[in-house]
Amino acid sequence: MIRHFIIAAAAILSGVAVCAQDSAEAWTLSAKDFSSSKYYGVTAANGTMGLISSPEPLTIGETVLAGVYDHFGRGRVNNFLPNICPVQLEVHLDGSRIRKSNSTDYVQTLDMKNGEFTGRLNCKGASVEYRYCALRQLSHVALMEVTITPSSEMMLEARINHVVPSSLHDARMTTNDLAFHHKSEPPFTMITTTALSPSETVKTASSSAFLFVKEDEAMPVYHKIPDSDKHYIFFRKKLQAGKPYTFRVIGSLISSVHTADPLNQAERIVTYARFQKEGELMRRHRTAWEQLWESDIIIEGDLQAQKEVRSMLYHLYSFSRENVAHSPSPMGLSGLGYNGHVFWDTEMFMMPPLMMLQPQMARSMLEYRFERLDQARKNAAAYGFKGAMFPWESASTGAEECPVTSLSGTFQHHVTADVAIGAWRYYLATQDREWLQTRGWPILKATAEFWESRCGKKADGLWHIDNVMCADEWALNVDDNAYTNAAAKLNLQYAYEAGKLMGAKTPAIWKEIADGLFFECMENGVTSEHAGYDGAEIKQADVNLLAFPLGVITDKGQMLRDLDYYSLKVPQKRTPAMTQSMFSVICTRCGDIEQAWKWFLDSYRPNAVPPFGVLAEFKGGTNPYFATGAGGTLQSVIFGFAGLDFNPKGGIMQVKQHGLPAHWKSLTIKGVGPDKKTFIIKSE
Repeated sequence: MIRHFIIAAAAILSGVAVCAQDSAEAWTLSAKDFSSSKYYGVTAANGTMGLISSPEPLTIGETVLAGVYDHFGRGRVNNFLPNICPVQLEVHLDGSRIRKSNSTDYVQTLDMKNGEFTGRLNCKGASVEYRYCALRQLSHVALMEVTITPSSEMMLEARINHVVPSSLHDARMTTNDLAFHHKSEPPFTMITTTALSPSETVKTASSSAFLFVKEDEAMPVYHKIPDSDKHYIFFRKKLQAGKPYTFRVIGSLISSVHTADPLNQAERIVTYARFQKEGELMRRHRTAWEQLWESDIIIEGDLQAQKEVRSMLYHLYSFSRENVAHSPSPMGLSGLGYNGHVFWDTEMFMMPPLMMLQPQMARSMLEYRFERLDQARKNAAAYGFKGAMFPWESASTGAEECPVTSLSGTFQHHVTADVAIGAWRYYLATQDREWLQTRGWPILKATAEFWESRCGKKADGLWHIDNVMCADEWALNVDDNAYTNAAAKLNLQYAYEAGKLMGAKTPAIWKEIADGLFFECMENGVTSEHAGYDGAEIKQADVNLLAFPLGVITDKGQMLRDLDYYSLKVPQKRTPAMTQSMFSVICTRCGDIEQAWKWFLDSYRPNAVPPFGVLAEFKGGTNPYFATGAGGTLQSVIFGFAGLDFNPKGGIMQVKQHGLPAHWKSLTIKGVGPDKKTFIIKSE
């Protein structure tokens, strides 16, 4: 029997509420009466800058800047750096700072439709509303807007704080009153901070300024440096009883990774924002998000699942960006988890939903790999192999960034095939021949050359891959891992096919190896995870991935035998969330929708943490946001319930094996692929 789960009645009942899928509630995540000690922030991001919420009003818990790494913290390897927040605000009313502890009726809300975070509260006899976002159209700019309505006359003091984290040093803290040539406006006061990374290889710059209503443009703004790692600018204004007062903070954050001159560019970007027409910044930001949501997942008949699935899609959209060469880590831009390193998580879990809904974002992830292809060749050569060997953990250069105390960086070689699979599937989805010629084929060719040298033919006449770490990371230094063999097999097949499309001479040995890689079955008929597998517990799906997403095992009987067996080998604790979502797809494709629904729920609900339900990596974990798990659950909807898949002949197709949970009325996947197709699945 397939392993069954007992889902709390409350969870099931909450999932059957019927509500219009486009209602405000379906687009928002709200929190009130929340505990500061059990608070896991939600991220407002634009694919480059991530702003993680704080329980304290008007403050940002953490700021993450994509692509900025240096040796800091874990394991003598390059890691994401904590960074300066450009919109860190501190507001005082009659000399008392607005805090959670002295406020009432405090509600925080993430507006997923517009990528904006808001807070509303009452403090010192005034109502306060603040809103911030990382502007989607300006990748290095954040904006915060504050409106205060006092019940009586009071003095407002607002500060923009620049705090330099311990990860940066040699801070230079300045302020400028900029008077622009041939401009009649009063001087524009800007606070700027520059600092160096630990090894002094990266320079970071942040600039911020107040944006006032026109009648306050001449308002004096002052500068203070209270400490060696902190400075701020501030203004004071007498507020009138019952009269709302609004001001804004605009801030930039950029580094020498992104531009050769971060100091001047940071200030130019803020200046650019300063001279936009009233409301133009937010109008363009919301238009950009509106365009993203032209590709959406709509569930009719289940408000709870709708909100949760949309939250997953929102986070993938927030952590990714088109027309760049960045690739998200398992935690995206939600913090410093996994040090911002890029794993197989991207190609196998996050990228497939984006290939369907936002192929330009998927292209950015593959561009990140392509730009590091030369380093991957050096990685392979260092171990005596041909071709290109992508690292288990990748950061700025594409060299291996896994600490030496972990064997993953030395033996978890399937990541190289995962990159190649991602490249081929991007081509299938988009049919972009120019991209295949300039990007995809070089990746596929170099990775196939790696497997040609990595595989070995033995006396049995078959090809083997010895001494690897499995996709199941608790299985170390084994031979013929099922997942590694299957991924390498596909890598070689796809390279052979791509070579023919490109008119290149493809080595016949690639086809021979692909045909000769094999998967053993145990006496019970179950596919063996690796040579000599003895029934041990597994960390995550391995053999089952041959059924989905690899599609190497297609016989339903074999798929179910493997699922029945290995689903009992995955403990409920200490195991990452993406396993159960793959089980869900397999169940759907084998016709068991009821069980697919249970695996769907188990893939994320036990991992949700307060107050916004952001997803931790493990059940009971505290390290959100696990974008890998979100990508997996989205696959259970897109590739499972909706039955979409990559057409081997090109494009996107719908397989026959799909169906909806019993209480869902319909499922719509809109904006699919380059042609923005819509697929509607209705309950029978």
